[in-house]
Amino acid sequence: MLLDADQCYHAATSKDARFDGWFVVGVLTTGIYCRPSCPARTAKRENVRFFASTASAQRAGLRACLRCRPDATPGSPEWNVRADVVARAMRLIRDGVVDRDGVEGLASRLGYSARQLHRLISAEVGTGPLALARAQRSQIARTLLETTDLAVTQVAFASGFSSVRQCNETIRQVFAESPSALRRRATAPGRADHLDWRERGIRLRLAGRRPFSAASVLGFLGARAVAGLEAVDGPVYSRSLRLAHGPGVVHLEAGEGRDDGPAYVNAELHLADLRDLTTAVARCRQLLDLDADPVAILAVLGADALIGSLVASEPGRRVPGAVDGFELAVRAIVGQQISVAGARSVIGRLVREAGDALAQPRGAVTHLFPTPSALVALARDDPGAFAMPASRRRAIVALGEAVINGDVVIDPGADPGALRQSLVALAGVGSWTADYVAMRALRDPDAFLPTDLGIRRALETLGAPTDQPGWPTLAERWRPWRSYAVVHLWSVAPASPLTNTKEPT
Repeated sequence: MLLDADQCYHAATSKDARFDGWFVVGVLTTGIYCRPSCPARTAKRENVRFFASTASAQRAGLRACLRCRPDATPGSPEWNVRADVVARAMRLIRDGVVDRDGVEGLASRLGYSARQLHRLISAEVGTGPLALARAQRSQIARTLLETTDLAVTQVAFASGFSSVRQCNETIRQVFAESPSALRRRATAPGRADHLDWRERGIRLRLAGRRPFSAASVLGFLGARAVAGLEAVDGPVYSRSLRLAHGPGVVHLEAGEGRDDGPAYVNAELHLADLRDLTTAVARCRQLLDLDADPVAILAVLGADALIGSLVASEPGRRVPGAVDGFELAVRAIVGQQISVAGARSVIGRLVREAGDALAQPRGAVTHLFPTPSALVALARDDPGAFAMPASRRRAIVALGEAVINGDVVIDPGADPGALRQSLVALAGVGSWTADYVAMRALRDPDAFLPTDLGIRRALETLGAPTDQPGWPTLAERWRPWRSYAVVHLWSVAPASPLTNTKEPT
């Protein structure tokens, strides 16, 4: 989408894995589409065509390469950078909204008619939302066929297909093999046996672009892990997930990949209902910021006189995301003017008092984060459970009521600017909280927190001018990647990124 055909062909001939997910290469003579880094010999220029998505390649009648697995690449970073309706729609499709609510539901959430939305998305990526969702379903189906012992019938419905026949036809069109053939290929000698998904979970490798510092993002999350909701066991970070059809628990650990290929995070998912697999994977990817474009970020931040050396020392830092926008907003409000340890303790009590207990706990992960209704009810029935100033409790209640009423929407399809306005309109919620939520829950790459104590300490340590009003002007040169500048600055003074001195209480 952002590259012309000559640039795409150069990326394909150089086998540059950094472009995986930006586009796919369709080989017209073989009828196959590949990722740019596919190890197969690159076809002649006149025999290839470039597509913005796997779905548009499938629409052109091409099938996926079974060698490089183009459907398993990181997603396009463009959808995180942009905030227009197409980008927001792509994020919602990735979250499984079309499978749950259909195209009409997707369009309704964005304030468009289904016809208008189809036209806009097709103009950008070459095909409509149904085809994009279909491509996503085929990837989930292949994963289930290759990693679980589910019957093909179960795989079909778990992947979001409306019938077994539809699943079979799609698998044949996309992979040129039947579901049973894909399964036999995966369990050939030397391959792993099928796993009992209910006992051992679904094990996936979540790909990201290099450079990628899994240790920094997992370490950030682990340092803020709330008892019952999250857990850390050595290198493994675990947490619960509230999903459409039931709860889930995910275990995440940095994986080892080839230096010339994508980086990986190993994920083990335990789901109550396999229909939630698409959404669970999307939210884990968002949590770890796996679809970011580190090359573009490094080009801007790495050349900066103030933070360039800091960025170069660990260029793979990512902005830790969130699996639930409401949860993150509550945690941000609770974290105003208290330490990280104090915030963990307060949130842990709310989880115990109002969170749903898991029917099947996984280790130390025992609860889901409370729903907005549950927190509002707890504030009404037992205000003492909120171990915080009354003004902060009222801010959480106001947030919960606004989410219930639809006045505040914190999901992948929300517009960052509109979200900021709706949050700061609530009593007790200021600009720091609004920017922090936009940065982590909506993946806004250009948020900045000038009143954050960690940012202030870091800038002073690096020798920036001491006048705080001038810091936003200083940060202008980091656009459009100020959120990434923030996480690098937090690494200088990591004591308490959640603590700030300007937020109203």
